[in-house]
Amino acid sequence: MASQNTPRPTKAERTAEAREKARQMREAEQRKQKRNSLLVRWGVVAAVVAIVAIIAVVVATNQRGDFPDAGSTPAHGNKYGGITLTSSTELATSDAATVDVSTVDPEAKPPAVPSGVAAAPKGDPAQIVIYVDTACPHCAEFEAAYSGQLKKWLDSGDATVEYRTVAFLDQPATGNYSSRGANALACVANTSPKSFLPFMETLFERQVPTGMDSDELASIASEAGAGGAESCIKDGTYRPYAKYTDALARAEGVGGTPAVYVDGKLWDNTGDFVEFAQPILDARA
Repeated sequence: MASQNTPRPTKAERTAEAREKARQMREAEQRKQKRNSLLVRWGVVAAVVAIVAIIAVVVATNQRGDFPDAGSTPAHGNKYGGITLTSSTELATSDAATVDVSTVDPEAKPPAVPSGVAAAPKGDPAQIVIYVDTACPHCAEFEAAYSGQLKKWLDSGDATVEYRTVAFLDQPATGNYSSRGANALACVANTSPKSFLPFMETLFERQVPTGMDSDELASIASEAGAGGAESCIKDGTYRPYAKYTDALARAEGVGGTPAVYVDGKLWDNTGDFVEFAQPILDARA
């Protein structure tokens, strides 16, 4: 029980005490709001991190090659994994089909020449088949040296040129660029046949050891006139087709790139290619 002699607080003291309690309450409320604000901010950060992580997984999956073994051929793509130019701006038509890596037997004895490689029938243009890898520097050198002559043969009707794009040089350091480059070429063939050759030439002209990401591939496709191929390139639509082409080439004894066949005869990658090919074309006349 309080002593009756305890002096009663003055009005000023009561006012000061009330102000102090009010200050303490304000500070407590401010601390609470600050805590809530931090929680909200960290929640937003966590959400952003989660979204970035999901995007990273999707991109990494696209880069690595986690794609089905079976898939459709692109328009103008044949069952051997080839895309055939009949002129510098036109591609041969082909029936829609499905390819499946599981149908390729890696233990089977390789044929003398890969499937679909042979002398063209009399009266038809000669058949030139070229296995390339978009990461292959020797393929870039071959294209730089001979693309002009190939276009002359195409536009004169002396030969057709079929490209089969493999992924011998795939590696994690380049995000499996060989496979993504093969997919990009299939995408352009599917949507913009006239842009196929300019796109491929540009890929080899700008080739770098680190490869290109899929955005760069899509941008180059757009420059070449194949803007409609962008989503196909980024989504890896024809990665199963690229995977199949690669598996079939390996199983059929293609051991390196460029591997070039003229009417079924393999160029040995020595000497001048035109000196090798021209007599074969002339003999058909």
